[in-house]
Amino acid sequence: MTVAFWCVLIVILLPIGCAGIAKFSSGKFSARHNHDPRDFLDRLEGLPRRAHNAQLNSFEAIPGFAAGVIIAHVAGVAQLVTIDVLAVLFVTSRLLYIIFYLADLAALRSLAWIVGMGLVIALFGVSV
Repeated sequence: MTVAFWCVLIVILLPIGCAGIAKFSSGKFSARHNHDPRDFLDRLEGLPRRAHNAQLNSFEAIPGFAAGVIIAHVAGVAQLVTIDVLAVLFVTSRLLYIIFYLADLAALRSLAWIVGMGLVIALFGVSV
């Protein structure tokens, strides 16, 4: 398995970490909330709410990144090291995105998102 494929797995797991932060940083999550966790998460404010929003955006980022990695591999045009570097940089951009979201640094969060989107586009670009 390539480094880029491992990066896809990491990106799939990132929203789970965000969900944990959203639920448990509120100090209010209990077993009864597990019956309707979406309702609980929708009512959060502050850091827990930002963690939930980071979770949602992290889920949204998975398909494009996974497709880019798979297409780059299947196309067979780019060197493996190029695909791996782009994938690691994407994971880094997503981690920074989450950190900036939690810290309420909106401009940096947006910049990290733009960089991540550029890296997804780059994965498609190296496939040509």
